[in-house]
Amino acid sequence: MGRHSLPDERRAGGSDPRPRIRRRTVALATALVLTVAGGATAAVRSGLLSFGSSCHDHPVRLTVAASPDLAPALTVAAKQAEDSGLTSDGQCLTVTVTARESAKVADTLAAGKDAEAQVWVADSDLWVQRITANRKATQVTAVGNVASTPVAVAVVPTAAKSLGWPKKTYTWPELAAATLQGSPLRLGAADPARSATGLLALTQVGAATAGARDGATRTAALMKTLSQRTSDTDAQVLDTLPRDTSGAEQGNPKRNQAVVVTEQASFAYNASADAGTGLDLFYPKDGSPRLDYPYTLVDKTRLSTDESRAAIRFMTYLRRPEQQRILQEHGFRTSDYDVPQTVVTAAGGSSPQPFAEPAARPASDTAVEETLGAWTITVQSARLTTVVDASSSMSEPVPGTGRSRMDVTKASLLQALATFTPEDEIGLWEFSTKLDGDKDYRVLVPTEPLGAAASGGTQRDRLSAAFGGLAPVPNGATGLYDTALAAYREATASYVQGKFNALVILTDGVNQDPGSISRTTLLAELQRLASPQRPVPLIMIAVGPDADRDEADEIAKATGGSGQSVTDPSQIHTVILKAIVAAATQGS
Repeated sequence: MGRHSLPDERRAGGSDPRPRIRRRTVALATALVLTVAGGATAAVRSGLLSFGSSCHDHPVRLTVAASPDLAPALTVAAKQAEDSGLTSDGQCLTVTVTARESAKVADTLAAGKDAEAQVWVADSDLWVQRITANRKATQVTAVGNVASTPVAVAVVPTAAKSLGWPKKTYTWPELAAATLQGSPLRLGAADPARSATGLLALTQVGAATAGARDGATRTAALMKTLSQRTSDTDAQVLDTLPRDTSGAEQGNPKRNQAVVVTEQASFAYNASADAGTGLDLFYPKDGSPRLDYPYTLVDKTRLSTDESRAAIRFMTYLRRPEQQRILQEHGFRTSDYDVPQTVVTAAGGSSPQPFAEPAARPASDTAVEETLGAWTITVQSARLTTVVDASSSMSEPVPGTGRSRMDVTKASLLQALATFTPEDEIGLWEFSTKLDGDKDYRVLVPTEPLGAAASGGTQRDRLSAAFGGLAPVPNGATGLYDTALAAYREATASYVQGKFNALVILTDGVNQDPGSISRTTLLAELQRLASPQRPVPLIMIAVGPDADRDEADEIAKATGGSGQSVTDPSQIHTVILKAIVAAATQGS
């Protein structure tokens, strides 16, 4: 999924204390207009700043697909723009704002389809990065940000009081822990696979516990608990709260007492709530990631000059003080450091909750990939057979590490193993040439649930020992083709309904068994075995400089899977999770 996440200071939740929105100035917008139009500076200025009464004859019509929480504010702004006679190059602007879930628009663009809008304002740059990293997607061009809002945890008053609100402050892991171990406080969130709010919060929890001894276990436990209480969208999360203050509603096990939402969502909920049913807002003291509402042009190369100029004109219009007030009146922030007290109070925030603290440092690409991958397998549960190259070339050193390819691969696989739950089924094969009679492969651990009892311990214990015992075979070559076919036959034959089934093959070379089947035969057999009704995508990871990424991709795609490549085996953990997310998304 590439750069679909939040990798740098310019993205959602950036920690730069300067105002992100004001930082992206009108000068940037004007520069883009000049580039698109190629006109003289004076002409552009006159177009951008002109107003006239005759422009209504041939208005420029724009459709803006906006995140549902932002759409009402943009609709008001669009109406004011039309009423005031806002023009671009002497032509009036007619702006239509449609509320569309960011995930759905991203799916449309990722498929290379027409989003039926010239402008897209998603709730997070997360979605924009996902599209720009996809060469097959309908591309978008970010030209600024409209607003921002921090992600926090809203709690019904009775539960908030029991947690010490507002005087007591919590970190993300501490708030999450309050929902575990039989606590009556039930936490709900939007599906992190479809919600930037949910994904950013979950990634923040994972990052905060990364250094702890049992951090991965605690995060996995939270995911498992949260997966039972997720909603499809951010708006639906609020519907899971008690409908009134009665004991029946407050004690209803199907109702959540706490929800992961944005400050703006809590603001809107409290504005419409009956007296006494509003929410109190906890701002985690280790920082709140933020939604940043990037303003993007959709498929800029297909926009007319008038449409491009008009789109930029409307964005600069939103930077005016009167439009900034509209955004604040709808619960949004328009600066990273000027925190509107009225918004915080209406959203349920109160001192000493750290609502004015800088945003949490953006999570890295790796952290978001790992979080989304772990979430995918936690929600659905996985059945994976891992097949590891044990040829002699795996003894080659990894530059700068002092360790061999095999040693680094084993460490990365053990790291990946920690993200799986007891319900997940994992197995292990190794391959080289002639490992088991004429067979190039050997089954080390059959694929079974990690929580299953095995040899005085569990399947997880057995796998950990087997991973640790992997060693390159002296003078062993790479028997890739026969192994891939045998492993895929087994994976499809033992398919488990209701789980994410996949085969993961790691190799640092190309097929070196002269007596094996041909690549043509392998591809034909894999295509024959692959079934849309019982999908088992092959995830083939080419490790190191000697592996063939193109071949890995060709083989994997015969099953609906994907080929990946890593130069450093320590990246295997992240790549596996990334490929799982991609395969699971495609399968769904």
